Amino acid sequence: MNIDKLIFRFAGAMVLISLALGYWVSPYWFWLTAFVGANMLQASFTGFCPLAKLLALFKVKPGAAFTD
Repeated sequence: MNIDKLIFRFAGAMVLISLALGYWVSPYWFWLTAFVGANMLQASFTGFCPLAKLLALFKVKPGAAFTD
């Protein structure tokens, strides 16, 4: 398992969870969906992802998308 796969799985899970919470609990949960989407967009331009930095601290094998 490398950082790229973990980040995509985490982002996908966060989007689906926040959509479910926004539908069944409170529409304010849609802000989490917006935050995840904005973070993915900025990471595509800058290459900086906070989760990638955190996973690198835990010595997770690097991938091709998020490198130093």
